[in-house]
Amino acid sequence: MNSLATALRSAFRALRATPLVSLVAILSLALGIGANTAIFSIVDALILRTLPVQHAERLALVGEVDGRTYWTNPFWEALRARPTAFDGAFAAGHTRFNASERGEVDPVDGLFTSAHYFDVLGVTMAQGRGFTEEDDRRGGGPDGPVAVISNAFWQNRFGAAEGVIGQSITLSGVAFTIIGVTPSQFFGHEVGRSFDVAVPLGTEPLVRGDESTLDRRSTWWMNVFVRLQPGQTHEQATAVLRTLQPQIREETLPQDWRPEDQASYLATPLSVAAASAGTSSLRQRYERPLIALTAVVAFTLLIACGNIANLMLARANARRHEFAVRTALGAPRWRLARQMLAENLMLSVVGAALGVLIALWASRLILHQIATTSNRVFLDVGLDWRMLGFTALIAIGTTLLFGVAPALLATRVPPMEAMKQFASGRGGSGRSVGLAGSLVLAQVALSLLLLVGAGLFVRTFTSLANVELGFTPEQLLVVDIGAQGTEVAPADRAQLYERVREATNALPSVMKAGLSVLVPVSGSQWNFNIEFPEQPDMPENERIINMNFVSADWFSTMGTSVLAGRDFDARDQIGAAKTALVNRSFAEKYFKGENPVGKTVINPGFGDTEPEAVQIIGLVADAVYIDLREPITPTMYWAMAQQEPPQSSAVLSVRAATTDVAALSREVSSAIASVNPDLTLSFRPMSDYIDASLSQERLIAMMAGFFGALALLLAALGLYGITAYAVSRRQVELGIRMALGASPASVVRLIMTRTGSLVLGGIVLGGLVSWWVSRYVSSLLFGLAPTDPVTIGAAMCVLAVVAFIAGWLPARRAARVDPALVMREG
Repeated sequence: MNSLATALRSAFRALRATPLVSLVAILSLALGIGANTAIFSIVDALILRTLPVQHAERLALVGEVDGRTYWTNPFWEALRARPTAFDGAFAAGHTRFNASERGEVDPVDGLFTSAHYFDVLGVTMAQGRGFTEEDDRRGGGPDGPVAVISNAFWQNRFGAAEGVIGQSITLSGVAFTIIGVTPSQFFGHEVGRSFDVAVPLGTEPLVRGDESTLDRRSTWWMNVFVRLQPGQTHEQATAVLRTLQPQIREETLPQDWRPEDQASYLATPLSVAAASAGTSSLRQRYERPLIALTAVVAFTLLIACGNIANLMLARANARRHEFAVRTALGAPRWRLARQMLAENLMLSVVGAALGVLIALWASRLILHQIATTSNRVFLDVGLDWRMLGFTALIAIGTTLLFGVAPALLATRVPPMEAMKQFASGRGGSGRSVGLAGSLVLAQVALSLLLLVGAGLFVRTFTSLANVELGFTPEQLLVVDIGAQGTEVAPADRAQLYERVREATNALPSVMKAGLSVLVPVSGSQWNFNIEFPEQPDMPENERIINMNFVSADWFSTMGTSVLAGRDFDARDQIGAAKTALVNRSFAEKYFKGENPVGKTVINPGFGDTEPEAVQIIGLVADAVYIDLREPITPTMYWAMAQQEPPQSSAVLSVRAATTDVAALSREVSSAIASVNPDLTLSFRPMSDYIDASLSQERLIAMMAGFFGALALLLAALGLYGITAYAVSRRQVELGIRMALGASPASVVRLIMTRTGSLVLGGIVLGGLVSWWVSRYVSSLLFGLAPTDPVTIGAAMCVLAVVAFIAGWLPARRAARVDPALVMREG
């Protein structure tokens, strides 16, 4: 025990004697271990890990061969009504409830589920029970509308009260009785998204009222899962579904679809796919970026290991004289080995411990970047001990290998020979120097690869952040208005919304206010086919346009210019001729850039709706519709006052005369309450929508930029270390050269020649690798090619400059040494 304590104290003193080397090695270890563990923990939680339910490997998702995985409720009911060879089935769809009865919205993440949802998943309730077929009746079962709440919601909203079963909770104006609480580890069937409250599908009409989708054959909003029987394969399950397909398809055929679309619906084969990891829209969005970041941090770990190897080689070689002296004094090799092992283990343990802290911090930082103000992200990102162990093994193994092995080899050199090498300035072996040079070359190449990636991703983020929006998001407040809980008849909602707009417009702090159905850059989209009387034979795929319903003053509120014609006004009401405004892209595509004002298009209608003529009354500037990546497409804006029937919700956009958004929210809330106090409201600055649309690119740019800079720093440190070490080995030689008349400039040139060859070789190798690898991230880029020569060239220049400085500093110091002093010391 005493010998161990003595070895640890000696190790601490040895590490403290070389603080710069120790600090760089510890940070290299910590960043390599921490970054890889953090990224893999998120990859595991989002992509690899199975659902925390019984026999998750037997879950399968019902879909189509073309990739569709969402279904209508009539489809689910038709499948449920038929006996199958499965071990159970369920349907579920996410929603958002409002726990506030009036005023500002109290959002609650909800889940509509079929009976036996929890039973089929194999979830045992922490309290109470799950849903039965009796609970899943239209309008509620014998116990009325019932709900199951999540464990987190039980703790946060009810303070973990023991008597929560039987209590009531109001959701979107409907009182539900709580019958169960889920276990803490269960979050639902969608990874990355949790729920607060689950209610039976049969209660959906109570919540959504006249906008219920339970009987709509064209509203696709729920996932359908089946649990396979033990030993049943996905191919066998697919065969079972296809025997039922003709009857199910016929019974659920959308009646308002065109004949060719109905034929496609009937013919498209059903299938099942493995669903042990659940579904996840977050996974679909972030799978490729996370894989790219995994490659980035893996390369960073390689650079860090190379840096550690160089540092340990230099440190071990620098101590060859010490080892020779201790060997000459009788110290056995095992004692020297134990001492080096203790030093490197201490360094490794400190670096690994710091890496764990970095992993915890980094994983939460990444989740914070993925989440938005409107969408919570639920992922269990506890440390992945498998990846932590694997990464730590590589990094610590590198430390031990390149720290202990050179020391052991040094003890094999006869003490007198080692001291002669030290005295002559030839300490160290050529093999170790050559290995160090190879490691630096690899570091430079990998650093260039990461710099190129960082440049591409940062420029992508910058390009998207500077996209011309077509509107002005600054000082723009978006208010979601819900009229579902009011007693206002659907036919009177249009007038209600207009009174709300006028009341808001009258506020002194409001410049303009306008209504719409959709918010730009929110990811929401409405599109349909239109017809042109002058071009009756235009292909169907050429007639698909985006659309939105907007009120008077909406364009001026958003800051979108009306280029020709007029805006909507009091003339555009129900009963009047249908009118619309179109954007510039619409005019260029369908009217060859001519002024479209006064022209007519045909809305073909759906189902029993008759076709109707729509007159274009105005031309507006192009504006982003879905998101920043989406190219501007033809868009038509309809008069909101002519929407039949008006929806139970609307969006009020408010252009503020002040930058105090919080104060404006209170004023707008009071103004709307004076019109109808039962309306529900939620407030969000328009800038939040812009930020949310950039979340993926911001995450990649931030992480790639950080690791690119880290790789550059590590490569510079490695190059500096090997150059300084080479200079120290050649001190006597350089002193002789300078004593014989060599100028300081020639000494610098001599040293920089080798440094330059390493850097040049690394840049050439890294440039070739970057040119080849960058093609695999093309889908993540925007506005530039993956082999963009400007980005690659700039990365090369930055790396060359930093490498030059890292090599020049020790060379400059060597050129300033007094030759006489060096030769006397030699």
